[in-house]
Amino acid sequence: MSATRYAYLGPEGTFTEAALRQLPEAATRELAPMVSVPAALDAVRAGKAAAALVPIENSVEGGITTTLDELAVGQPLMIYREVLLSISFALLVRPGTQLADIKTVTAHPAAQAQVRNWLSAHLPEAQWESAASNADGARLVQEGRYDAAFAGEFAAATYGLEPLVTEIHDAENAQTRFILVGRPARPSAPTGADKTSVVVWLGPDRPGALLELLQEFAVRGVNLMLIQSRPTGAGIGNYWFAVDAEGHIADRRVAEALMGLKRLSPDVRFLGSYPRADVRPEELAPLRPGTSDEEYVSAAAWLNRCQDGRF
Repeated sequence: MSATRYAYLGPEGTFTEAALRQLPEAATRELAPMVSVPAALDAVRAGKAAAALVPIENSVEGGITTTLDELAVGQPLMIYREVLLSISFALLVRPGTQLADIKTVTAHPAAQAQVRNWLSAHLPEAQWESAASNADGARLVQEGRYDAAFAGEFAAATYGLEPLVTEIHDAENAQTRFILVGRPARPSAPTGADKTSVVVWLGPDRPGALLELLQEFAVRGVNLMLIQSRPTGAGIGNYWFAVDAEGHIADRRVAEALMGLKRLSPDVRFLGSYPRADVRPEELAPLRPGTSDEEYVSAAAWLNRCQDGRF
């Protein structure tokens, strides 16, 4: 395995690359752009990269389905870190292009939802074509395939383009969440502000099946930060769920919730427990009474005394 190589959704100039460069260790790694999210993750599976950074969620469109699907199937991988990046687009064009000259625009499909209103207001007649990534869209503009691309302003120099318009976004404070994914190993120690991600398959369809799974978290005071359904491919009505929960697998409340899921679900895939990027431990609200590790230990000790006849 290449212990010094980090793969990422390329080509050069993507928001993913910008997010990866926020990690301190990126300065000492070989950063390898890949043509797609599956290619980046497969590089890790094949031992060609120690880790891969890929987008998994944005604040406008929600979960990135390609990434979620890739993590749910195939050889297991594990999330080790997350990175949040504020997203603002620039309209990149070849030098000399004016707004009136633009007939075709391109970008990654996730970008379209974030610039739709701007596009409707300023380029209502322009034809949209999707690209493998925003930076790949910029490359296609450089090659003359399209007139303009929505991408990060920082990508302009890489592809010999000019930012005709900057700070484009329909939603203020839009962010994308990226994850650093590697091969499965022991999770890092809890920080006090962690997140646990799992994929859960729903059992036979019956009233309350999903509610039973969610109650495993609720009764233990575990807050859910994301839940998204995805089709299994086995037919209409068959789903698995991507779940992000507050806390670490080492926390008693989280561990017991996961055991509860395993009892109820035909399959559960653990994707990792890792530090949150959006909050520090001191900023978290207090745990619900009865859900701390100390209270779980105390309750277990009481049960043992009862079983031994020591009331």
